[in-house]
Amino acid sequence: MCSNARAAFFDVDETLTTGVSMFRFLRYYLEAIGNPPEVYQCHRERLREMNEAGAGREETNRAFYGVFEGSDAAEVASIAEEWFAAETAAGGFLNPGTSRALRTHRERGEPVVLVSGSFPAPLEPLREHVRADHLLCTLPEIDPVSGRYTGSLRNVANQPMIGDAKVAAVESLAAAHGIDLGRSVAYGDHVSDLPLLELTGEAVVVDRDPGITAHARDRGWSVLPSAPPGSLPAPYRRGGAASPAETSR
Repeated sequence: MCSNARAAFFDVDETLTTGVSMFRFLRYYLEAIGNPPEVYQCHRERLREMNEAGAGREETNRAFYGVFEGSDAAEVASIAEEWFAAETAAGGFLNPGTSRALRTHRERGEPVVLVSGSFPAPLEPLREHVRADHLLCTLPEIDPVSGRYTGSLRNVANQPMIGDAKVAAVESLAAAHGIDLGRSVAYGDHVSDLPLLELTGEAVVVDRDPGITAHARDRGWSVLPSAPPGSLPAPYRRGGAASPAETSR
């Protein structure tokens, strides 16, 4: 990669995608392994209560990965590929405006980087689909012996990939690949994306939240329209052995 290259950095959930893909995948996964819909609702409500009680997005992000404790990582990845194929076949999964922008950057030969609080299993199929060059995301810990998620995050830098951690990860990637952040552009939809949006010379906001949209207009940033998410595809129910995810905690 040439020194001083321009790159495009995309938040994923509700920026590149129309919905919150990590929750859409969680619901699909839990039902695919045989859980009734109420199990997902219990986990979702617990995380919502944490948020309403004042927990930060970093804390709720860590709690999200606790749901996968004991789950086989290979099976999660396999179901994630199935889920992504079903989402794309159903249509409406990707935001048309940001998808067009991503294709334009790619056609110009500009590196495309996905930056997300989600994790590799559901993100890798997306990265391959949009042909992004790099993926910066949250990394759940996988036990090397059992091949199962421990429910914790890997003990590495910039975890979870939320807020300022995105900035640190992007700065590290830029330094390693000769990317000029002052010439680059970032896309986001939430106030937690502001550190990333303010890091690059150009910023684009998806018009989902009035607060960040007003901030974008004050700063002279571009604004793209949001788009409603489609219906969640029904999974193939495996009906296998019970997973630790079957019980709310």
